[in-house]
Amino acid sequence: MIRLEATAEDLLHSRFALSPLFELNGLLRALTGLSERALPGAWAERLRPELDALRAATHLDAVLALQTARYGAAFVAPPPRGLAQTIEDDLDAVRATPPDVARREIAHALRLRPGAGERARAVLARPDAHLAVADALEAAWRALLAPEWPRLRAICERDVLHRAGRLSGGGWEAALRDLHPRVRWRERGIDLLGLRPAETVPLGGTGLLLIPSVFVWPGIAAHTEAPWPFTLIYPARGISALWESAPPAAPGALAALLGRTRARVLLALDEPAGTTQLARALGVAPGAVGDHLAVLRRAGLADRARAGRAVLYHRTPLGDALARTP
Repeated sequence: MIRLEATAEDLLHSRFALSPLFELNGLLRALTGLSERALPGAWAERLRPELDALRAATHLDAVLALQTARYGAAFVAPPPRGLAQTIEDDLDAVRATPPDVARREIAHALRLRPGAGERARAVLARPDAHLAVADALEAAWRALLAPEWPRLRAICERDVLHRAGRLSGGGWEAALRDLHPRVRWRERGIDLLGLRPAETVPLGGTGLLLIPSVFVWPGIAAHTEAPWPFTLIYPARGISALWESAPPAAPGALAALLGRTRARVLLALDEPAGTTQLARALGVAPGAVGDHLAVLRRAGLADRARAGRAVLYHRTPLGDALARTP
């Protein structure tokens, strides 16, 4: 168990963030069998030829050599700065890694992966190994995750909006209460069960970075070593259905009644969401989503409420009943 000791100052400085590169690394782990959960069959079958092509044409094997079931070199997915983080920001951070930090983490990873191939080892032995890793990650992002990212980002953003509402209403204990069964708030500290090595980590007034993730599910992960910020990565709400099956299309009867896009908006409100998050999840312009939400509100199928600075839309009981129409 890892215990994060938190003071009032730590709670003041804690914040949420999104990490495109952490999601990419989670996807790579799922595709290569290092994750606690295998990628759904259809998803894996679609991406496996792309993965094989990347391993042949880029230095992706060097990236994979830095991962084990319980360890990943932190410079490959450095903690992000905030919710506006982009893949370009992440890649810039990888390329800016101090060489001594990269060498230390590479050496540790290779001790854990003695069977890493000679080609990967040769790349990781280069003085500019972190630059080669960044180039391979950039190619992998374009081929494997970029098309899916707007939808996955929307899932993570909706989680943050939910927790921001909990935070404003009940403080950090409320925000963390259902974060994960392995995460417990206790006596001014956060216990992370099942993580190793067992240690107590004082946050020291710097706060905790909280990152919702699609691919860490069903587990959790943490950064607790310098020079990286103290970070907790946890599964975003509502992702189990994403892993179990593809998102359902709008039912025929509902689409015929409301129109296909408006029906998709109504179905997407199974969790409260803002206009931007719905637009990203559905691949529809924010203005069009706003128009559909206005119609759904006038029809009594949806309503809205403020959570902090955000406005979240949700289905009404009538909307729930209609969404369950076969």
